[in-house]
Amino acid sequence: MKKLLKKLSLSLLVLVPLLIAAGCGKKTDSKTVKVGIMSSDERIWNPIKESLSKEGINLKLVEFSDYNQPNKALTDHQIDLNAFQHYNFLDSWNKTHKTDIVSVGETYIAPLNLYSHKIKKLSDIKKDDKIAVPNDPTNEGRALNILEEAGLIKIKNVALPTVKDITSNPKKLQITELEAAQTARALSDVTAVVVNNDIAADADLTTKDAIFQEKINKRSKQWINVIAANKKDKDNETYKKIVKAYRTAATAKNIEKVYKGTAIPVWTLK
Repeated sequence: MKKLLKKLSLSLLVLVPLLIAAGCGKKTDSKTVKVGIMSSDERIWNPIKESLSKEGINLKLVEFSDYNQPNKALTDHQIDLNAFQHYNFLDSWNKTHKTDIVSVGETYIAPLNLYSHKIKKLSDIKKDDKIAVPNDPTNEGRALNILEEAGLIKIKNVALPTVKDITSNPKKLQITELEAAQTARALSDVTAVVVNNDIAADADLTTKDAIFQEKINKRSKQWINVIAANKKDKDNETYKKIVKAYRTAATAKNIEKVYKGTAIPVWTLK
């Protein structure tokens, strides 16, 4: 009997540490982080998602098709981070909606391009031609600046110009405002269109197809895209790991592949 009790005791001594270790293992379950992205960015984030899973971080990608949705989802705590907007859009959103969303890391800059299916070069634009631009305040203002850079119009020196701020339009161009998602579809209806990079990528448009491209200079910082969080989460260590996993050579190569040169990783710029 004593021998049996001794054997049972020894068995328990071996078993208890194993049970403790098993219990500890449950506590290291992966942390789930919901990231709101535009649908075209899924191809960028999927490899990052796979990489982070090895660090115990489970990224859940929540796709949106409207630029007005991801920030609302963030402040409503339906998602933890989003990655779709540049500084200018973020600042404008915070002011308009009295929110406190901040950047936790920069991703890429995507120059807007002017595309056409009807002409081959900028100088082919004629009097009374129709030009389409995105209608949301940030992208419309940016598009009008591009038309000014191209020498087609002149606008007032304001932060977010609209068609009402055009001061000179020598060719009497008819500028049509469309939802950003509809711009590429308008290529068969108008002479030229200013298209966002994600919309362009979905429409198989590349920088080689553009008849004019927005210039990158010191004023371009406002157009750098970011990973954003609610201000209270700006120092979250898990989110810092996500930013680090994003800003890699592999991601840079993937951005070039997916967006066909219409987006440039900011960490590769001088």
